[in-house]
Amino acid sequence: MCYGKCARCIGHSLVWLAILCIVANILLYFPNGETKYASENHLSRFVWFFSGIVGGGLLMFLPAFVFIGLEEDDCCGCCGHENCGKRCAMFSSVLAALIGIAGSGYCVIVAALGLAEGPQCLDSFGHWNYTFANTDGQYLLDTSTWSQCAEPKHVVEWNVSLFSILLALGGIEFILCLVQVINGVMGGICGYCCFRQQRYDC
Repeated sequence: MCYGKCARCIGHSLVWLAILCIVANILLYFPNGETKYASENHLSRFVWFFSGIVGGGLLMFLPAFVFIGLEEDDCCGCCGHENCGKRCAMFSSVLAALIGIAGSGYCVIVAALGLAEGPQCLDSFGHWNYTFANTDGQYLLDTSTWSQCAEPKHVVEWNVSLFSILLALGGIEFILCLVQVINGVMGGICGYCCFRQQRYDC
């Protein structure tokens, strides 16, 4: 059946997306490749929410491997239970997809908040603060204001790029998991119909 193949395709995609989320989140800890800002706690507070490592990363591996594990393309199910095996497998993938939706949703929300608030940086007065926190994200449209952050160098570009990547990756993960919810429900129903058809044909 095509439902299992679709689920496996989604699963493989989620694995790579999760890896990219983890990498993007880790890079946020090292502006310009330096470690001192993390040790001195001069990073955006939303970096410490681990949205890419946990939400869009590790948490996504569970649904991904569940989807990949749907290897049977017939209607005979698993464990010898012809009447419910395939349906249970597809419906269980729906539960896994809901976990994926929660994880990716968390990633998207935190990334959006990180973009809206902006990075913590050293301003022209020599103070570490959130220079763009009161701009309601308008600083994203006015790149001329980014120079207000003296240190770390290019931290605004660094944060905007990586949080945008997390936002995009989390959004794609969310959509894929939502597709699998529909696919899993349809696969469970149609798998049952297929089994009934097999019985009648016999």
